[in-house]
Amino acid sequence: MTLPYEEVPPRRTLHVVSPGGNRVHVEEFGRPDGPTVVLAHGWACSILFWAPVIRLLSSDFRVIAYDQRGHGRSAESLTRKGYDTGVLADDLEAVLEAVVPEGERAVLAGHSMGGMTIMAAFGRPAVRSRTAAVLLASTASGRLLGATEVLPPRLSVRWLRRVFHRQLLTSRLPLGPITPLSRAAFGYGVLGKAPTREQVAFTARIVHACKARQRAAWGRVLAVLDLDAEIAALDAPTAVLVGTHDKLTPKVHSRGMVEVLPHCVGLTELPGLGHMTPIEDAAAVESVIRALAAAHAVSPSGVDAEGDAAARQSDPVAEEKSA
Repeated sequence: MTLPYEEVPPRRTLHVVSPGGNRVHVEEFGRPDGPTVVLAHGWACSILFWAPVIRLLSSDFRVIAYDQRGHGRSAESLTRKGYDTGVLADDLEAVLEAVVPEGERAVLAGHSMGGMTIMAAFGRPAVRSRTAAVLLASTASGRLLGATEVLPPRLSVRWLRRVFHRQLLTSRLPLGPITPLSRAAFGYGVLGKAPTREQVAFTARIVHACKARQRAAWGRVLAVLDLDAEIAALDAPTAVLVGTHDKLTPKVHSRGMVEVLPHCVGLTELPGLGHMTPIEDAAAVESVIRALAAAHAVSPSGVDAEGDAAARQSDPVAEEKSA
């Protein structure tokens, strides 16, 4: 029996070189002739984070996932100044140019920092032209320190919460071995009201694998995040998803994004779930991605599935050629 939290063997792997020379590790799963979905993971995670969702999508889609810069098997930034949302956008742009042929488009799904990456990159012509629709899962466009609820608002004053949450994001302390205490901390901090033992263990395994130096470097970027202008210009059909007990990017962020997105196609709030929604309810995330693909994916001929549906009178999910 295959468990949802086991690694999914890729159909192929490749390395993409982004502007500045950084190598980005990319993996491809599923049907080579299926509609393309590109997955961008969040802070302190890796491709492995998406395993439960990849397993559900692979029967029908060509799924592309990549390790963000300094995470997993992607290279660290080559310079000390190479940590900002601009270089995350560079990497996503390079991945899309490598895996989505010109004239075709993909559904982009970003979780947490992955959603921020999509916001930062969407204004670039090579990204915009290759994007059919977007899922922003458990993410925000800015003001993370003031809204984060790992330290509950009812138990602290605002300045103390900001200091605590900044330290949480920017600490370079190693996490050390996985222990019952660390698993309990993950269960409280990033998962929902009633996570399973397997979800807690999987989350701890992923985050502990991220190097402390990289975790802190990207945490400093998140601490001063400001992508309000970028999300206001993200005019692709965009769905937003959040767990109602998300302490890192609480639902106030998602509701705010819905208000400013030019083409928001829906908000999904998952009761009782925390920040790691693709781990906690992979089927719900899969369902939103499938709905976006059905309504907005592009066929190899470049015709919108939405506009071609009446003529085909069949499944609206259009198929794309593989790269």
